[in-house]
This record gives sequence, C-alpha cells and structure tokens, in this order.
Amino acid sequence: MNKLKKGDIVGRISYHKDVLFEITKIIKTSNKEEIYILKGITERIEADSIKEDLEIMDKRVVDAKIKNVENKMYNRIEESLKNSKYYIYKNKKILKSKEERRSNKLIYTGKILHLDGDKRYSDKSLKYYKSLGLNAIVKNIPENKQAQVVKNLLERYEPDILVITGHDGMIKKGTAFNDIYNYRNSRHFINTVREAKKWSSNRKDLAIFAGACQSYYEAIMSEGANFASSPRKNNDRFYRSINSCRKNCYNREH
Repeated sequence: MNKLKKGDIVGRISYHKDVLFEITKIIKTSNKEEIYILKGITERIEADSIKEDLEIMDKRVVDAKIKNVENKMYNRIEESLKNSKYYIYKNKKILKSKEERRSNKLIYTGKILHLDGDKRYSDKSLKYYKSLGLNAIVKNIPENKQAQVVKNLLERYEPDILVITGHDGMIKKGTAFNDIYNYRNSRHFINTVREAKKWSSNRKDLAIFAGACQSYYEAIMSEGANFASSPRKNNDRFYRSINSCRKNCYNREH
C-alpha cells in the first residue's frame, strides 16, 4: 500500500468505499499504531480508520463523483425555484419584469449568518447562496471554536437566520445514542446554539439551523435550535439546509 498522508482522498474498504473522505489528521497511538481522522468530501460526516481499511481513490473517480453531486445540487435548486412561488433568477432579479415584480410584490427580508467548520463546504455554501440571490455571510470556523465567536458575530451582523454546521459522526456506531461524548462535534454545536440563544433571548425571530450528518439532533433541538439534522447519513442534508434558508428568507407581501 502507498504511504497515506494528510490531504489524500480515500475510501473505506469495509464500507465498499461508499463515501469519499479526506485525511485531515494522523494520530499515533501509544502502541505506535496510526489512526486516520477523516472528513467527508460529499457528505458532512467525520470518521476514523486504520490504515489497512483505507484505499486512495482514483482522481478520475473523485472528480466524477464530486461533479455528479454538484450537478444534482444545482438541478434540485433549479427545480425547487421553478416549482416555488418564490422564483428567483440567477442574475439576482427577483422576477423577469417590473410588471411581474409589481404584481407579485415579492420582497427580500432575511439575512443569513452561516458558520461552517469546513472551508470546502463554506466556499460551496457561499456559491449556492449567491446563485439563489440570498443575503448570506459565511464564516469558516472550526466546530470547536464556533461557540466562542458566535455572540460577537451575531452582534456584528444581526442576522435573521443562523446556520451552525460542519462535520459530525458517531464514534461507536449503533450504541450510546444518548451519550453526547459518542458524537464527534455535537457538543460543540450544542454549545454554539446555547450561546446564540443568550444573544437572541430578546429576539424571538432568530431561526437557528444546527448540526451535521449523524449529529445528536435531539440534544441540539432541546437546546433551542429550530431545525437540526437527522442522525441518518444523508447526502440531501446540505441541499435541504440551503433550501430551507431560502424559504425562510423570502416573504410575500400582503
């Protein structure tokens, strides 16, 4: 096997290489074994693995899978917009003509503050927000630092919607579902929601989206988030989060 290094794109053999991962850290244990910390490329999941279970993925396979996921994302966004009464064109014009704007009286109302633990996804999120014509500020902040900065960012930007996300995953799958320490980053999302709620205690209109794939969503919701991710590993979560923000950002004037 070729030597694995930080930044390599790999698949887990025992999972039939179903998810593309980037190696983000290599930890040496006390008995000199190496544990590889992995973050999903197309899914918001974090995991670990031994070297023997990893295989470097062919660049053509990686590029094709990423392109396929992005195409599906754009297609779903386009379809959602076309089927929605809140139709927005990519050139950021709300409707085709002045007459349509007057007749539909569609107005923009929301501002999004998005905290993301992964630079790849924060860049991708900003691109999708722009394609939807949404007013979004996206900050790449590690999951374990988000709680420390969220109040200052809320005070600075005063958003209507707060998105708190990154990577997550269960350490021991299939067991200890109610143990917060069996989740890699759920406790950080919970702490960030808690800090955000302190700022918004007098603002009933702040909507909070929090969590990632396989997050402890019950605990996140109980802390005060309005929306949280399902514990199921699901590729659609990223799309649903963006689309839900879109729906919450636009209101029809009566």
